[in-house]
Amino acid sequence: MAERLVVIGGDAGGMTAATNARRLCADLEIVAFEKGTRVSFSACGIPYLVSGEVEPLDALVSRTQREFRDADRIDVRIQHEVLAIDADRRQVEVRDHGHGRTFRIGFDHLVIGTGARPTRPDLPGIDSEAVLGVQNLDDAAALLAYAEQSRCQQVVVVGGGYIGLEMAEAFVMWGAKVTLVDASPHVMRTLDPDMAALVAAALDRHSIEVRSGLAITGFEPGAVHTADGPIPADLVVLGMGVTPNSQLAEAAGLELGQRGAIRVDRRQETSVEGIWAAGDCAESFHLVSGRHVHVALGTVANRQGRVAGINIGGGYATFPGVVGSAMTKVCSTEVARTGLTETEAARDGFRAVAGRIESTTRAGYYPGAAPIAVKVVAEKGTGRLLGGQIVGGEGSAKRIDVLATALTAGMTVDEMINLDLAYAPPYSPVWDPVVTAARVAARAVDAR
Repeated sequence: MAERLVVIGGDAGGMTAATNARRLCADLEIVAFEKGTRVSFSACGIPYLVSGEVEPLDALVSRTQREFRDADRIDVRIQHEVLAIDADRRQVEVRDHGHGRTFRIGFDHLVIGTGARPTRPDLPGIDSEAVLGVQNLDDAAALLAYAEQSRCQQVVVVGGGYIGLEMAEAFVMWGAKVTLVDASPHVMRTLDPDMAALVAAALDRHSIEVRSGLAITGFEPGAVHTADGPIPADLVVLGMGVTPNSQLAEAAGLELGQRGAIRVDRRQETSVEGIWAAGDCAESFHLVSGRHVHVALGTVANRQGRVAGINIGGGYATFPGVVGSAMTKVCSTEVARTGLTETEAARDGFRAVAGRIESTTRAGYYPGAAPIAVKVVAEKGTGRLLGGQIVGGEGSAKRIDVLATALTAGMTVDEMINLDLAYAPPYSPVWDPVVTAARVAARAVDAR
């Protein structure tokens, strides 16, 4: 009899594993269970759906249930929730919500791709219909329906990270008055304070009120309660980050790691042979800090899923780790980061220095040149590149890929200075801002 692969979760990590396993093993029986109503969708596109830049909702679905069945012979079952994993008997217990029945199915290989859960603080009024999150397309549909019903004239976004910034922009485009509240001292905790200050200034330019260092105490119709008093709100959007959705794995006795993410080896196999994990529920390894980390990004989920699928299909692949590259934008301001910030480098035991510069995205004389700030972090003594941050106008953020590549290659800032980067006035000054920042960092490395 053919071996069976069971996949828990129908998004990036799980479905990438399934399709890669299928490419290598034509005889493998593959069954995927998804609790929601859609599979293989782009959650990263939800803010742009809300803003109206992308429509309709199903434009964010990259492959449908039928396409997986017809193209890859993968039996995808939506509205099927896996309730338990029996690692000893090699079975999962599944609830079919469409037909109201529960059943068990065996597996030879199991991929856990359960993703992450949005953070919802246990506060009075958190379950109000006006307090919404945006984890999946069903959430997006509910948010759009409520926003249209309420006309969302006053919106409070809770959380100043990537999703918070993107949702703030989305509702500015609706014409709403937007207040962004974050308990941290500054927005974008993944940046150093000096670079985050540029993001806060950009939010202010776009009439988004920022209330940093402010704790929320509860919600009620028409208001968000804080330590400084109520903030009017006819809609509240939660963007407070996520935690790994690893309860099934923990209950099955699998080893967990950072922040409760499922611990995996270089081949994405868990502590139980034949059970694999990929995506936001799984742990990663940071190539710069040398630590295990939890990184909830679609790019990481797809790469981890590919590795798991190749190994399940009989090939061999490893996932070496991450450098933590990410980017976003708020209106006309682009934000990106990779590697370690100065703060993170110090926390991880590095003696770090930094080079920060301000320049333009194009030659200064060329029309449309926008401001850009680049910060490069390096190790004192060795000059090894540790990380970088970018905040600027159009054409800024994708420059982070140069730094991400240099980090992965283990380059020093001295070596970066001589990178043969392309130049033309419509795209860059003759010295690209990334290289200019590396030059400043190199001087700091050598300074006594």
